[in-house]
Amino acid sequence: MADNWHVGNAVTDSKDWRGWFVGHFLDDASNIRASDAVEIKWGVHPKGEGRDSWHTGEQRTTVVLLVKGRFRIDLSTGSFLLEEEGDYAIWGPGVDHSWRAEEDSVVITVRWPSRVE
Repeated sequence: MADNWHVGNAVTDSKDWRGWFVGHFLDDASNIRASDAVEIKWGVHPKGEGRDSWHTGEQRTTVVLLVKGRFRIDLSTGSFLLEEEGDYAIWGPGVDHSWRAEEDSVVITVRWPSRVE
């Protein structure tokens, strides 16, 4: 019978992939967390950390969900501040982005598909 379940910790399970713990980058196809369909990241970002350059040419859909803190998302369509627990931003293919933690922040990022053909 396949191992079609897993209980873990996002911090522990993502230590080798910069916070990502579900996605195509897991090289064991029998691992339930290996997926070409979706990627999930547990992001812990200290105040002031950010992506200074724009991430461009993305062909996937992304959602960033604030767990705690204050987190700025800059999209090619505008700038948005996630400041209440549960605030989120979602954008699709062709929207460029960068980000900055305005306070110590924890965010969950989901991106799909994990692998673009």
